[in-house]
Amino acid sequence: MQNRLKDRIALVTGASSGIGEATALELARQGARVAIAARRRDRLDALAKELTALGAEPLVLVADLADEVDAQRIVHETEQRFGRLDILVNNAGVMYLEPIAEADLGRWRHMLELNVLGLIASTQAALAGMRARRDGHIVNISSTAGRIANPNAGGYSATKFGVVAFSESLRREVYKDNIRVSVIEPGAVATELREHIGHAATKDALNAWADSMRQLQSQDIAEVIAFCVGRPAHVNINEVLMRPTDQER
Repeated sequence: MQNRLKDRIALVTGASSGIGEATALELARQGARVAIAARRRDRLDALAKELTALGAEPLVLVADLADEVDAQRIVHETEQRFGRLDILVNNAGVMYLEPIAEADLGRWRHMLELNVLGLIASTQAALAGMRARRDGHIVNISSTAGRIANPNAGGYSATKFGVVAFSESLRREVYKDNIRVSVIEPGAVATELREHIGHAATKDALNAWADSMRQLQSQDIAEVIAFCVGRPAHVNINEVLMRPTDQER
C-alpha cells in the first residue's frame, strides 16, 4: 500500500492546513512526489519538512488560488519541476456564511473566485499535459453543502453545487482521454474552515452543531482521496459523499 502511488506526481492546493495538509502527507506516504500550494509560506515550509522526511521531494508554491494567474502558474511550475502532473487535488476554499439579505458581496465574490474559478483555472492548466499523456486524475473538494442548501449558506452552497456540476461536466469531456475525475463531498470536518465565518450568530450556531457530533478528521478525507487516486486505471470513483456517523443532514 505504501508504494501504490510510487513516482506519481501530485499537486495539492490549500495545503497549509486541514484536508490539504493531510492529503499531501497521505499521498507522500503512498509514494507520490508532492507539490503543495497555499498562501501561508510558513505553514508550507513546515509541511515540506515532513514531506521531505517521507521522501516526497516537495515543491513549495506560495500562491493565491483566487487569482487565476496564480492558479495556473502552480500547475506549470509543478510540470517544470517534475516533468508532468499526474494528480491534481483542488482543495483550496473558504466558507463565508451569512443571511442573503446581509451578504457582503465582496466576500462572496472572493469565495466564488477561490472555490470555483480558481479550481477551474488550475484544472484548465493541467488538462493539456494530461491529455497529451492520456493519463491523469483530478480530484475536486466539494461538500455536503453542494447537495443540500441550508439557510445562511446561500453563497457557499452555490459554490459547492458549482464544483459538483463542474466535476461531472469535466468528467464527461475528458473520460475519452483516459483522465479520471473525482469529487469529494464531506460533511462536518474539524478544520479551520469555520474560522472564516464573519456572521457571529451563524458561526456560533454552526460550531455548536459541529461540536455536538464526532466530526470527520482531515485524515479521514485524505485517506479517501488516496484511495480514489490509487485505483487501477480502468476504475474511476466519480463521487464520494461522506458524513460523520452522527450527522443527519
